[in-house]
Amino acid sequence: MSVIEKLRERIKQKGLGRTFATLWKRYVFFHWELLWMERDLVSPVPPHTLRPYEGLRRADITPENATAFAKHFGDRVQTMAELAAEGHTGHMYLDADGHAVAFIWGSVRDYHDRHYYGCEFPVKPGEFFEFGGEMTRAYFGSSLSVDVQVALWEAMAAQGCDKVVDVCETHNIPALKLHIRMGYHEQGRVTHVYGLFGRWRLFRETRYQGSRLEPLRKPGRPVVTAAARA
Repeated sequence: MSVIEKLRERIKQKGLGRTFATLWKRYVFFHWELLWMERDLVSPVPPHTLRPYEGLRRADITPENATAFAKHFGDRVQTMAELAAEGHTGHMYLDADGHAVAFIWGSVRDYHDRHYYGCEFPVKPGEFFEFGGEMTRAYFGSSLSVDVQVALWEAMAAQGCDKVVDVCETHNIPALKLHIRMGYHEQGRVTHVYGLFGRWRLFRETRYQGSRLEPLRKPGRPVVTAAARA
């Protein structure tokens, strides 16, 4: 299929406006806002009504077993092996056939994300940076989204951590709601990522007052009290 044919097919599927917006962000300019979140590792997760799942086992990700990502995350195999080789803590969840269906990572040192955002995320003593959490569509809406995080928190607490920090894109509403459900609270800072012409990345950080998550909070859901900061 030629480039023109692919473009026509995309316009047919998504419409001219959405196609133009996608191309603009990919080849001209985009701006992502990454909200910083944090949470202690001992407060219980609030009750939830996520559906249960079964038949999965957890394994530590290593350079040798990263091939388990080939079926569902084929473009991540090398990335997973590299992250494991760099010494980050990674968990994957395997189905009965040994295929990874979910994963999550944690770093106890400053994390330079060369695979996606392109910037560095600083980590203070006692913290760890949580990143890369993802699962296949079959497990969307399941309690796996809770279990992968809790298991990582426990593993990182065993390494001497008492706080988890991470970032979440402001346009990723499901992920923001998950943070609310898990009891995270906002740090009041934003990392901005700018992309120019599909080649250059620029970064800056800003601060804000109040909450940017409040409009997403369900009525009656309690607000987690901020932990003491260093």
